[in-house]
Amino acid sequence: MILEQFDSNKTAFINPWNMIEPVKDMPKVAVACYAYTTFDRMIQRLHAEQIATTSTANGIKPIYKANYKGVELGLFMLDVGAPMSAALMEDVYQMGVDTMIIFGTCGVLDGAIEDCSIIIPNSAVRDEGTSYHYMKSSDEIEVNENYIEMFKEMLEEYQIHYTEGKVWTTDSIYRETQDKITARKNQGCICVDMECSANAAVAKFREKNLFQFFYAADNLDSEEWDVRSLSNDDKLEEKDKSAYIALEFSKRLAE
Repeated sequence: MILEQFDSNKTAFINPWNMIEPVKDMPKVAVACYAYTTFDRMIQRLHAEQIATTSTANGIKPIYKANYKGVELGLFMLDVGAPMSAALMEDVYQMGVDTMIIFGTCGVLDGAIEDCSIIIPNSAVRDEGTSYHYMKSSDEIEVNENYIEMFKEMLEEYQIHYTEGKVWTTDSIYRETQDKITARKNQGCICVDMECSANAAVAKFREKNLFQFFYAADNLDSEEWDVRSLSNDDKLEEKDKSAYIALEFSKRLAE
């Protein structure tokens, strides 16, 4: 099978170092998210300074730096979907970042998980194609193993409720059929996203650090799709809290 044809050679025909130069004074820890409104609110409040760019066929991707409580952090936005998320991670790692904290939305497969609440993935089902270019074929990949206890301790310190469990990472939002949802729930998944398993594989392959968490959005554990706060512009203050959590955790890792 083609997904079992993993090549462990870290030098490809086109490499990040062929495209991207290291950035002087790039912070070693960076925060990234997928929601442009939440990201814009974060960089504006921090008075972030643009220090670099990368690009895709869809346009320029600015890379920022900001001082958060005395610690310099990188800030950037990722494109939705495993392939572009992985490519942008590669670019920013090549610029000089060693540790990324990524946060973004996910759909819930357990309706008891409250809208906008924090979800910590500890494993991801690899129902996407990108991760198979970064590690051998398997149904699942362990995620967040290096930092999960530290992150939970921080949330408990701030009395922030969270749910921990397995995420289903899929490539196709329009192919989340009822049978597939039921199968993934039976497999132990509590939520669904489009990048987590690929992001984890990239970090492991490049021997870099990554922590990713979600804030809950649409509900797939219902008779009909419940969109809840999936829109970029819904419940912005609640989503700002997720940005604050990411910044606080990044600060602890950077110190």
